[in-house]
Amino acid sequence: MSDASTPRQVADRYVDAVCDLDPLVATSLGARPGDDRLPDPSPPGLEAEAQLARDTLTELDRVLAADPALADDPIERNCARLLRERLGAELAVHEAGEGLRALSNLFSPVHSIRQVFLLMPSAAEDDWAVIARRMARVPEAYRGFRASLEEGARRGLFVAPRQVSTVVGQLDEWLTGPFFAGFAAGGPDALRAELETSARAADEAVAEIRDFLRDTYAPQAEGTPDAVGRDRYALHARRWTGSDLGAGDGLEEAYAWGWAEHGRILAEQRAAAQAVVPGGTPMEAMRWLEVHGPAVDGVEAIRERLQAMMDEAIEAMDGEHFELAEPVRRVEAMIAPPGTAAAPYYTRPAQDFSRPGRTWLPTLGRERFPLWDLTSIWYHEGVPGHHLQLAQWAYVSGQLSTYQTSLGSVGANVEGWALYAERLMDELGYFTDPGTRLGYLDAQQLRAMRVVVDIGMHLRLPVPDDAEGVLAGHRGRPWTPELGRAFFGEHSGSSTAFLDSELIRYLGIPGQAISYKLGERAWLEGRAAALRARGADFDLKTWHMAALSQGSLGLDDLAAELAVL
Repeated sequence: MSDASTPRQVADRYVDAVCDLDPLVATSLGARPGDDRLPDPSPPGLEAEAQLARDTLTELDRVLAADPALADDPIERNCARLLRERLGAELAVHEAGEGLRALSNLFSPVHSIRQVFLLMPSAAEDDWAVIARRMARVPEAYRGFRASLEEGARRGLFVAPRQVSTVVGQLDEWLTGPFFAGFAAGGPDALRAELETSARAADEAVAEIRDFLRDTYAPQAEGTPDAVGRDRYALHARRWTGSDLGAGDGLEEAYAWGWAEHGRILAEQRAAAQAVVPGGTPMEAMRWLEVHGPAVDGVEAIRERLQAMMDEAIEAMDGEHFELAEPVRRVEAMIAPPGTAAAPYYTRPAQDFSRPGRTWLPTLGRERFPLWDLTSIWYHEGVPGHHLQLAQWAYVSGQLSTYQTSLGSVGANVEGWALYAERLMDELGYFTDPGTRLGYLDAQQLRAMRVVVDIGMHLRLPVPDDAEGVLAGHRGRPWTPELGRAFFGEHSGSSTAFLDSELIRYLGIPGQAISYKLGERAWLEGRAAALRARGADFDLKTWHMAALSQGSLGLDDLAAELAVL
């Protein structure tokens, strides 16, 4: 590393070095627009990233030892803690060989290599020339990922068959288009031949990795359990939360708290259902809303509706509950490409706002979109949720560091804020309509059940003794994926396709599902502590902006830092 003199300089040099190894990070940040490379997801590529992390930690130790006074600067202290914790978590995952079985229906090299093309500039002919060159590199990148999976197989490190078959199905959808040919068709005629050649090679690479997964890897992975066990789960949970929940009884405490949240929210759902279907259960009310509640017909029409919803929220929130800089006020609603997971998602803006923040709606082939369950989730994905936090991070990145406002993101911080944003909108009276309130409670219930099912399945914890309904006959027995799916089906108003996709996601990305509710808990605890400390002087707008301007923090630090704002 360099002769850097502060933790923030060490952190930002780390970001630059990561961009050298993983150009997808540079594209996500809006940096190096002419870079046509793709990352190397092969075993040597994974080891190069790990060595960079080790070198960075060594440099951080040197800088802090040379100037102990840096620990008295709160920004430098927070940056150093974040960098040490994040890189330590990543190294623990790497050293356990997890990168050699990094296959799931959402966060895997197969998906990120495709997703980057949706983030690249495409306004000018020169932009498309970069796209064509990068597309031509897709086969090499997929071969590197295959090499990692093959190395994992040699070591006996596999993902469960459910993950393999799900990704194979997604790749089948990509090839129906096919995706890269369809994407390249939007380019200029002057580059038509180059784009078509590159797209053909990329689509052929998709078919090759699909065939490998289906015909070679899947038979080898037979018998691999869905549950990852306590040790692996603790590694991944730390990665997503910024807290070592595997120490002591942290995971058991979270499981018990999630179960209590499920019961609390269920009581609210039962009361709210009466305003929709008198005498009905929450499920009956949600099914009624699905058929008879307000809905939007047409894919473009729902995109426009979601865009208008975010624009209206910005107008209502700015100046009243937040102070938004002009670049933060721009966000775009998008339709997700086929073959993605079922859940809506958000992509952050470029650090210089050359690319805006965007929300993405997977349509799953639908043409009709009921609104009862979309309203709350778009406050989560857009405004005042992910967009306000991550766009504000980009806005203040010069005051903090690029690392603290991008690459150092902690899932529990980010998802916790977005879930807090949904609750804030409820507190502000945005869910007075019975249908949208039940939709909000349904979203809250899903996040509570995620904590229970994710920890319960992977650690094979016993079903609680007071369980009712589909779980009643399984009290005291270990959770299984089948029980988890039945539990979701009994209490969630989401579609069958969505819940099936969610279950695969939790099994393939252990620890990510718990970050939402545990993060929200920390945000609420921090706000409550700040309110107690300041009393009548507490101003929610001021607190919001201070909270959104402190960059990323893990759960070990989040509530305490929020409390003193």
